[in-house]
Amino acid sequence: MIPMNRKTNDPVPCNELALKIKLDFPLLSREMAGKKLVYLDSTATTQKPQVVLDAELKYYQETNANVHRGLYTLAEDATTQYEQARMKVAEFIGAQYEEVIFTSGTTSSINMAARLLEPLVKEGDEIVITIMEHHSNFLPWQQLAKRKKCVLKIIPITKEYGLDMAAAQKIITSKTKIVACTYVSNVLGTINAVGEVIEMAKRVGAYTLIDGAQAVPHMMLEVKKLGCDFLAFSGHKMCGPTGIGVLYGKRELLEKLEPVVFGGEMVKEATLHTLSWNELPWKFEAGTPNIAGAIALGTAVAYIQEIFTLQMQEHLGDLTKYALAEMQTLPGLQIIGPRGEEMEKGEKIERIGVISFTMDCAHPHDIAEILNSHGVCIRAGHHCAMPLHTTLAIPATARVSFYVYNTKEDVDALMRGLRRVVEVFA
Repeated sequence: MIPMNRKTNDPVPCNELALKIKLDFPLLSREMAGKKLVYLDSTATTQKPQVVLDAELKYYQETNANVHRGLYTLAEDATTQYEQARMKVAEFIGAQYEEVIFTSGTTSSINMAARLLEPLVKEGDEIVITIMEHHSNFLPWQQLAKRKKCVLKIIPITKEYGLDMAAAQKIITSKTKIVACTYVSNVLGTINAVGEVIEMAKRVGAYTLIDGAQAVPHMMLEVKKLGCDFLAFSGHKMCGPTGIGVLYGKRELLEKLEPVVFGGEMVKEATLHTLSWNELPWKFEAGTPNIAGAIALGTAVAYIQEIFTLQMQEHLGDLTKYALAEMQTLPGLQIIGPRGEEMEKGEKIERIGVISFTMDCAHPHDIAEILNSHGVCIRAGHHCAMPLHTTLAIPATARVSFYVYNTKEDVDALMRGLRRVVEVFA
């Protein structure tokens, strides 16, 4: 994890490392609006290193064939590379090989999990989520509750932007059947105590799904230690390509669940009236998968494992702390999320480098437009988390987010743009 309570005299001691890493990402050498591009929207999608781009292209140039079906060399090579990628992902999250299901992304993974669990819930059961959820981990459960006439319950947040664990204790009851929770908020940056949430769910026999879209790229987590039934995440948020994601599921649970998508490869035998399922994990992978995407994701995993050292984690923590301190010097700028001083008050709220904010003088869209004219890319809007913004009574926020290629100079460029916002609108 990347806590915000590190004591250091140098706010960004590892800046040179990030500058070197930035050279691995071709797009980051581009200029925009006559200025050097500063990319601060990695929460939406990360940039891709050259090794990942090469891996995807190499598959199409040298190994393009379908997997699992052909008995010729190309098909066998494609299958080997595809399954090697699955093994890399499994090792990365501490899972068994058979527990890693390739999907098109976090959204697809969570929707699949909801459909898989649907036969196990009945009218009157409770489904628990949090107010922090991205729509991808909100809407599938909302719709499942509607279909099965379940009760959808929401865990709130505290005034310090942490998950209200006292409320969670009361909300998760003997009637709770499913608990779905984001590990890291894509708006607030808050790292949730999902281990405690999972333990609450276990005590009442509920199934758990963790949205790891923002956590897996930033934290070396192990699903066996975490103890969740499902974990969902995307390749494109961790230096991989778009259109590829993962649904981890406990083997014993996957063994007893029935597939919800049907087609080729997931069937062992089919007759006019009967069928039997393939073995795990192919039981849940119908049709031709995103082969090139999976292979490139395997390469991205290897890349992250190489560079995401303790030194890099410290750099990202310090970079976030530096940005928070600088941004709060601007008049009328409000950080929407943990700001760091909670540590001094005894409220230990950990966070990653996702900073949402508002400015009294300008709408988030105007902020983003001014920054764009300075070559700085940020996100503005509700970030696919409308229930959270509604609860906070904020229609929209501006958001900056950091990853392994961001530097102190990027924060300085951001600040120059934000000062211009004040000059134009204040």
